[in-house]
Amino acid sequence: METTAFNPVQQHLLKLFAFDGSEEKLLEVKEVLTKYFSQKLDKRLNELWVVNQDKLDELRTKHLRTDLK
Repeated sequence: METTAFNPVQQHLLKLFAFDGSEEKLLEVKEVLTKYFSQKLDKRLNELWVVNQDKLDELRTKHLRTDLK
């Protein structure tokens, strides 16, 4: 059996749950982590997907269909 080395985040979470490993705390931590990563993802997507009038005009004139032969 292989041993697994935990990264610092995993180690911290293990220490946190050793203190209070209740189901209620688990759900709370899951909610906080989900919200945190969701916000990070939203921010990154907003940086990548910038829609302005110029982009909309460009898309309107693009021919995106292909001939199926």
